[in-house]
Amino acid sequence: MSKPCIICVAITGSLPKKENNPAVPITVTEQVESTQAAFEAGATIVHAHVRNDDETPSSDPEKFARLKEGLEKHCPGMIIQFSTGGRSGAGKERGGMIALQPDMASLSVGSNNFPTRVYENPPDLVDWLASEMRTHHVKPEIEAFDLSHIHQAAAMNRDGRIPGKLYVQFVMGVKNAMPVDRDVFDYYIKTVERLVPDGEWCAAGIGQHQFTLNEWCISSGGHTRTGLEDNIRLNRDTLAPSNAALVKRAADLCEKYERPVATWQQAREILGLPLKAA
Repeated sequence: MSKPCIICVAITGSLPKKENNPAVPITVTEQVESTQAAFEAGATIVHAHVRNDDETPSSDPEKFARLKEGLEKHCPGMIIQFSTGGRSGAGKERGGMIALQPDMASLSVGSNNFPTRVYENPPDLVDWLASEMRTHHVKPEIEAFDLSHIHQAAAMNRDGRIPGKLYVQFVMGVKNAMPVDRDVFDYYIKTVERLVPDGEWCAAGIGQHQFTLNEWCISSGGHTRTGLEDNIRLNRDTLAPSNAALVKRAADLCEKYERPVATWQQAREILGLPLKAA
C-alpha cells in the first residue's frame, strides 16, 4: 500500500482547556508554535479553532487572520483548514472567517445529537456556508457524523453546491452520535467509493478512540486526523505532551503499514489544492 497518507492535526478545538492538559495551545502564538512542531512531525493539514482570552471558543475573524498569517510564515505549504463548527458561534457568524480564504474549511451538512445538545446544521445555513466557500475558493472538508451526511454531501457535489473532489471525514465516538464500530466504518468507506468514486476520505476518533481510528484509516488506505482537540491523552493514564507527539504516533502507524506520510506537496495534489511556494 504505497498511497501517501495525509495526517491532519486538530490543534485546539473548542472544549479542552489547559486545566485538562497544559499542552493544549490557546493563544495564537501557542497555536502557531504547536502547529509548527506538528508540521515538522508529519502533519500536512491543520484544523483550527480560535479562543478568547478566557479560553472560551471564539469566532473572531481577526484572531483567525493572525493565526493564518503565523501559520503561513512558520509552516509554509501546510494546508490551513478553519472550523465552521457550532461551538464558536451561531448562524452565519460560524462562517465569518471564510473570507480570509484558508485552503479548506470544515462543513457539516446535517444535524445530529451531541452529549448535551443538538448540533444544528439547518439546510439554509449549510447552503450559505457552502456558497461562501465557493465564492472564496475554499475547499470544504465534509464532517460526516452520520451516514446521511455522506449521501447529502454526494448530492451537493452532483448539483454543484460542493464542486470538485470531495473530501469526507467520518467522525466517530461522539456520545449520542455515531459510535466507533468497525462494520459501520467499513460501510462508510464503501459508501464513499460508490457515491463519489474520485473522492478521498479520512476519519477522526474522539477521546479514547483516536488511536483506534488512526490505525483503521491508515491500514485501510485512507487519511487520518489526530491532535489535542479530539484526545488529550496518550493512554488512560498519560497526558499527551503535545500535538506533535500525537502526530508522531500516526506517522509510526504509517511506517507499520508501509505507507509514506504525505508531504505537503503530495497532500495538495491528492486534494486538488494549488501548490504554494514554500
